Amino acid sequence: MDIRAFFALPIPERVARALADYSDALCEYDRGLDATWVDSSSYHLTLCFLDEISLDQVQQLEQEARKVLSDVAPFRVPLDTLDYYPVNPQLSLVAALTSDPAPLADLQQKLAQVVERAGVNYHERGFRPHVTLGRLPSDNRFNVPETWPDLSETAPADSVVLFQSRPGERGSVYTPLFDIPLSAGAGSL
Repeated sequence: MDIRAFFALPIPERVARALADYSDALCEYDRGLDATWVDSSSYHLTLCFLDEISLDQVQQLEQEARKVLSDVAPFRVPLDTLDYYPVNPQLSLVAALTSDPAPLADLQQKLAQVVERAGVNYHERGFRPHVTLGRLPSDNRFNVPETWPDLSETAPADSVVLFQSRPGERGSVYTPLFDIPLSAGAGSL
């Protein structure tokens, strides 16, 4: 059985509640009611989408992730940018992003090593680490604001999770498959 999976950073409840407030404020720009707004309990900072994987590959990914991430110290991720952008011909997102992508880029490079060592393909082209607040079909009537609300949140990057993604009645359902704590060195949150 193959499953859809992705690597992400979990978002603490305090930050998720704050992001949900921003999401609520952005509903006014959804003139055509095209957006599917993500429930705050499902918020996560997506790092890497994988092609469909087998259950055997989940074990390989976990073994490799534990090795490769063993020297990564925790850090903080400023979530200080809101944006609307198309991700493919059918889908656009309203998302929270960081203005300082360098630490996430380093983490993504390490995850690319994990994925390659496990023999798994992943979606790299044009990908930006993000927290999805809303999904819209590409042919939507979302009125992109000239000035976005000021976003000023910070999320800890203290563990990397491989999530399974399944379609659900009210959006995708995410199930953690494994969690790798980041704890190396003297990094601190």
